[in-house]
Amino acid sequence: MSDSLADRIETWMVGQMPIIRMHGGTSVVREADPETGEVVVELGGTCSGCGISNVTATNIKRDLLADFEEVTDVTVRVPSTGDQGASTVEGGRGGELQHETDAADHF
Repeated sequence: MSDSLADRIETWMVGQMPIIRMHGGTSVVREADPETGEVVVELGGTCSGCGISNVTATNIKRDLLADFEEVTDVTVRVPSTGDQGASTVEGGRGGELQHETDAADHF
């Protein structure tokens, strides 16, 4: 039995984007719909307010589209207020995020 698209993307994030965790950032796949091809990833922790978070978001979008045939649309959200909470997923990533509107790729 194969892993879900969300599980495969989570595994990909751990392998392809270790720099996020190494710098105290977090990431979590909030949506991964294999039927529509839509994926939503949220960054948090030290990604919040980081001057290169938009570069990281652009790289994630580009690479997910290239590495997953079924993915057709990627949204990477970068909160401007940081990680609020202790709930995490594999690799110390994830958590509940507090959001605030900032710019195009921020909420």
